[in-house]
Amino acid sequence: MLKRYHYIFGTLFRIMDALVLALSWIGAYWLRFHVQFLEVTKGLPPFYRYVSLTPSIVIVWLVVFSGMHIYASKRLLRQSDELFVLLRAHLAALTVLIAATTLISEYLYSRAVMLTFGVVSLCLLIFVRILLRAFLRGVRRRGYNLRSLLAVSFSPASDQLLAEMIKKIACFPELGVRCQHISSEQNCSLAESVAALKPDILLTSGVLPSALDALVRECNVSDIILVPEVAAYATLGCRVDEFEGLPFLHINEVPMTVVGAFWKRMTDLVLSFLALILLAPFFLLIACVIALSSPGPIFYRQERMSLDGSTFWMFKFRSMQVNAEEESGAVFARKNDTRRTVLGAFLRATSLDELPQLWNVLKGDMSLVGPRPERPMFVQQFRQQLPYYMFRHRVKSGITGWAQVNGWRGDTSLERRLECDLYYIKNWSYSFDLKIIVLTLIKGFVHKNAY
Repeated sequence: MLKRYHYIFGTLFRIMDALVLALSWIGAYWLRFHVQFLEVTKGLPPFYRYVSLTPSIVIVWLVVFSGMHIYASKRLLRQSDELFVLLRAHLAALTVLIAATTLISEYLYSRAVMLTFGVVSLCLLIFVRILLRAFLRGVRRRGYNLRSLLAVSFSPASDQLLAEMIKKIACFPELGVRCQHISSEQNCSLAESVAALKPDILLTSGVLPSALDALVRECNVSDIILVPEVAAYATLGCRVDEFEGLPFLHINEVPMTVVGAFWKRMTDLVLSFLALILLAPFFLLIACVIALSSPGPIFYRQERMSLDGSTFWMFKFRSMQVNAEEESGAVFARKNDTRRTVLGAFLRATSLDELPQLWNVLKGDMSLVGPRPERPMFVQQFRQQLPYYMFRHRVKSGITGWAQVNGWRGDTSLERRLECDLYYIKNWSYSFDLKIIVLTLIKGFVHKNAY
């Protein structure tokens, strides 16, 4: 189903992208040297020099886009996520182009043309994708080029599983799949159902081996998809692999590869080191105000849990009175918490008390992005309340995360925070980390639930 979709429309997008890139490159030349938003000081370069580079530009973009899975994927992306992946691939290809032309000759091709081309081509690439998908969805809604799918479940558990799959398929009308579902309660002769409905795709789950053998032999269907019931336990997803013709499933495998973990760590090192240097005067200012405004240490450390259940000491600027938990014990901060100092209320509301955690990132205790670490005593409590809570420790904890940029911080729904954390782990990518960092900077550190 997905393979057919990506084969057809991957080819179509390649053709459209090639046309867009060629027209954008030529258009950038015309905008720079004939419209002349900026004064041309080095004369008018020959047009053939830019035209001759067009095939190379198209090849570079198609190679980079293919390498970064723009045209083919094991899963479908929602439009906002797809556009972010497109932006990342476009910037990578533009970097390759600038580097390659600079090696040939620094002044052979105008940097203004490069910049104009980058902006124009990106806008057109996005516009063409939105337009094509809107056109495709309109065609599907009118009933053209549809394929029928019959979902047949053989147990109550598979009823729910296939119903969820049909719901997800419905979110992508561009697939052109019309679904019908026969539940285990209304299950009659499968051969009769297939003969009557004539589906193009048969989706089934919970079927016994003997019934599966009859299904394969008797049902004249071009595509049979078997959904294993173990999917109900695959909180972090599952991956199908094959060894010498034998299929097997990886359940709850973290998608972070060794290479991905390396680049994530390098990014943590570089950004935390730069941030600590740049923010050093600000750190000194906060430290002085804390020392002058209330008695006690400047920094506060607290034991937290991170990767694989390991613990570490997390640092914060002290925002509460000394021995704040002496009477109450370990509790979450509350709105208008009387234990806060005057400056501490401001530090917590603006999340500035979290800045010393950059040192934890530099040390390797934490990452810039990941699930927020909790205290071990709370972890023991939450793991009893929520199934799969410990799965959030499959990756290193972070200063910010997907839950935080979506507003689930402080005294908010624990279930929603866990849902966001597991979504992050399941869909981890280097670009996803960058997206969260950018969203953190855009949305700022002030939040109504930070207290």
